[in-house]
Amino acid sequence: MSSMNCKIIRHTFLLLFLFVIQACNGQVKNNNVEPSKPIDREPAVAGTFYPADSLSLRASLKDAFAKAEPKKVSGNVVAIVSPHAGYVFSSKVAASAFDQIDTTKHYDHIFVIGSSHHTQFDGASIYTAGDFITPLGHVKTDPLGKELVKNNSVFTDNTAPHREEHSIEVQLPFLQYLLKDKFRIVPILLGTQSPKVCKKIGDALKPYFNEHNLFVVSTDFTHYPDYETAKSVDAFMADAVISNSPDKLIDAVNDVETRHTPNLLTGMCGWPSVLSLMYITSTVPGVTIKKVDYQNSGDVSYGDKSRVVGYVALAVEMPKQASTEQGFTLTDNEKQTLLVLARKTINEFIRNKQRPSVDPKDITETLKRPCGAFVTLQAQGELRGCIGTFRAEKELYQTIQDMAISSATNDYRFNPVTAKEINGLEIEISVLTPMRKISSIDEIVIGKHGIYVKKDNKAGTLLPQVATERGWTKEEFLGYCSRDKAGLGWNGWKDAEIYVYEALVFSEKDFPQLKH
Repeated sequence: MSSMNCKIIRHTFLLLFLFVIQACNGQVKNNNVEPSKPIDREPAVAGTFYPADSLSLRASLKDAFAKAEPKKVSGNVVAIVSPHAGYVFSSKVAASAFDQIDTTKHYDHIFVIGSSHHTQFDGASIYTAGDFITPLGHVKTDPLGKELVKNNSVFTDNTAPHREEHSIEVQLPFLQYLLKDKFRIVPILLGTQSPKVCKKIGDALKPYFNEHNLFVVSTDFTHYPDYETAKSVDAFMADAVISNSPDKLIDAVNDVETRHTPNLLTGMCGWPSVLSLMYITSTVPGVTIKKVDYQNSGDVSYGDKSRVVGYVALAVEMPKQASTEQGFTLTDNEKQTLLVLARKTINEFIRNKQRPSVDPKDITETLKRPCGAFVTLQAQGELRGCIGTFRAEKELYQTIQDMAISSATNDYRFNPVTAKEINGLEIEISVLTPMRKISSIDEIVIGKHGIYVKKDNKAGTLLPQVATERGWTKEEFLGYCSRDKAGLGWNGWKDAEIYVYEALVFSEKDFPQLKH
């Protein structure tokens, strides 16, 4: 067994000795549960790493966020690195990491990634059997997890490694506190210490690295040196991550492991998880990693300065202009302008058969760019109309007016919208990037790409959010589009032309201030 493996095993026992005050209540095994039914992952460290009752847990989180560092980044925060120790030691630093994310955003997918402290295995395990449970309630798992397991040999859906592991669990109450119940997670637990395998994990997740998703990577830093040594080594390890070079992180891990510093077990217990993220970030132009907060267990009243664990909060930023494949984005003000314009256009056209004029001062240069777009109408949660165009022939704001009118009056599936219905409508807009023909369905990323299937004179499309909302696999996405939209039959896509595109999707629900 390598020295690194030995240290990881020793780390497991020492971690439990330092932070677990009482015996953990592991997940109850029920051998009589039918495999087809959900098997929720019960909390393993509630009552030890954090409070076991909801009121005390909320109070603990409120206190942590009150002490946390405020937002220090200006771009799109697409990933954070957060500690996973007992809350009495690390919650302030963890809250500083979570404070950097945009809590007003709806994330399509949230990946929570940690390294196993208890078992070693090849690759990584994604929990897909059911939800995660904390004292604050259920955290729903994302159907994308099953898709990843199905399409990537580096992932398994083995539930066993998750049962007693805390690295993912302790992150979830922070998400629940900030995002309430409006999110789903892809819980990924690494059992590997191989950089080659970490790269495979990074490659599998890279298509989802964009402003629509969030990566939460769980790790503590130094384990068990004295206070001053911890500060020095933690800074050294943090600088390696901030360099955004996977090779530098690997070198730093090896350097610390071979120093033979008294009581220094590791410089970063979850380095494989961080390395997997860096294999993504290092390939994306403009990405920066910033240090947000630091302290170690010696900084709290419970801590012993002769033997500490280090905690670092990091934030990964993507510049706003790099938010899509085409470099196109909209500000919140521009999104609101388009939503208001769509509603005003529907109202004027249905009531007066007129197209309202547009105040030029409300139209930015971005809104004048030719773009394709779809306008979707819903009433009481049900589809009421959806029409769009891929053609980038008109300026975006003009396209939105055209599609708003068409969705309300020309969708053949529905009767035209009446004046009485207008106030009850919810409007969603999807601004499209140009279509790109693909040679393999492996290029399709669920949740990121819309698809356009074409053969001879038949064609059909489904927007990116449809697959996510309905939990479809890639094959189901293609099948429904081929059969229901293009009229080619369930398997018609197999010998058809397939195109992908992205969409900036936003709705009135994203802006509660747009009352109507």
